[in-house]
Amino acid sequence: MAIKIYNTLTRRKEDLNPGAPPLVTFYVCGPTVYDYIHIGNARVFIIFDVVRRYLEYRGYDVKLVQNYTDIDDKMINRANEQGISVPELAERFIQAYLEDVSALRVRPADATPRATEHIDDIIELIERLLKNGFAYISDGDVYYDTAKYSDYGQLSHQKQDDLLMGARVEPGEKKRSPLDFVLWKQKKEGEPSWDSPWGEGRPGWHIECSAMSTHFMDDTLDIHAGGADLIFPHHENEIAQTWGADRRPLARYWMHAGYLNIEDQKMSKSLGNVRTVHELVKEYDPLDLRFLILSAHYRSPLNFSGELVVQAGSGRQRLQEMVANMLNALEDAGESAGGHEEKLENALSEARSRFTGAMDDDFNTADAFGVLFDLARSCNIYLKEGHPYNRPLLEEALGFYREMNEIFEIVDISTPRGLDDEINSMIAERDQARASKDFATADRIRDELQQRGIVLEDTPHGTRWKKK
Repeated sequence: MAIKIYNTLTRRKEDLNPGAPPLVTFYVCGPTVYDYIHIGNARVFIIFDVVRRYLEYRGYDVKLVQNYTDIDDKMINRANEQGISVPELAERFIQAYLEDVSALRVRPADATPRATEHIDDIIELIERLLKNGFAYISDGDVYYDTAKYSDYGQLSHQKQDDLLMGARVEPGEKKRSPLDFVLWKQKKEGEPSWDSPWGEGRPGWHIECSAMSTHFMDDTLDIHAGGADLIFPHHENEIAQTWGADRRPLARYWMHAGYLNIEDQKMSKSLGNVRTVHELVKEYDPLDLRFLILSAHYRSPLNFSGELVVQAGSGRQRLQEMVANMLNALEDAGESAGGHEEKLENALSEARSRFTGAMDDDFNTADAFGVLFDLARSCNIYLKEGHPYNRPLLEEALGFYREMNEIFEIVDISTPRGLDDEINSMIAERDQARASKDFATADRIRDELQQRGIVLEDTPHGTRWKKK
């Protein structure tokens, strides 16, 4: 079965057919590094981290490029506010970004270009646009001429006349149409600048991604992704630029993550409800944040609140406890079948099929999570039935969860670590007390261990422990 991707460009699900399989070229728009990323940004990075991991799970060789925008108006204004240079500001918040996404278990991209490292590529791209008649110079600035591109508006599915109704010209802009956008801005006093054929200046925002994606993947991308807020104008403009310069589509598939609201309200500075990852990881377990984000389909709107994070944590903990119980059960498991494995074997076979079906269908993590919890129930029933455990079956089930965790990374699945000698001795003492019907001593030891964060469970197969 082919992986199906909802393509924003065509508004339908399409089979994934990369240009040079098994390679999949994948470009994700990264952060503008003038501040800490917020939880809405994090949703984008977590989602496409999982898309990348799943493609690799399905045998594709993924080349992921994610950029940093390290020069634009926001960068300049914030640097001036803080009395530092733009490069200093960029370095500070690139490091902050790396810390935040590392906490959220987002794996690094294969390449992380900065816009300021690709000024030559940007200038060359603008020169091709001018040569092909898709750009013009106006009083030292260079603009893209949207009237020359008849398909402008195809990604946002809007006609140019409709787009014109909502467009406006900013003070100081000298462009032919409100829809035209700047490719190169002439130098202003106190701003960073670079030499160009049109004088000193700096690039516009939209041209950066077209230039960087072309630098690393000089043919049509397989997947270009970002948040829904980037559909227009950023991604629309990228398409127009690449076509005007190189007469080719920028990407085969366009993927966009849905909006994230804060307690049923749009997240905005004016409402004062912007929640940064920098703050949230101090308040909540980062894996609970990751779990919450992946619990909804990536194209659906997602509501965020402290209560929902706590609920996500409870669900994640149920999976964590089931895995811990399975790992503990391995200690007493035998190599031969005991005649009670059929239900779990069937559940495991069904889970594999359902999981792949969910993720192949436009990366439906919500349905895939349902598969993990359904199988967890079957595992718990198997553990509680009291029959001798079958090691190969337990290892197969744990192997499935390890594979899934390589994609989602929401629980800890490792070989159980032995307790230190003192706690092992306490558990042995408690077992002896219970055998001697000295329940007061057994309860005292249980309470002492609980205070140390160790929870004991009495099972038909002996005492089991787990960390709180």
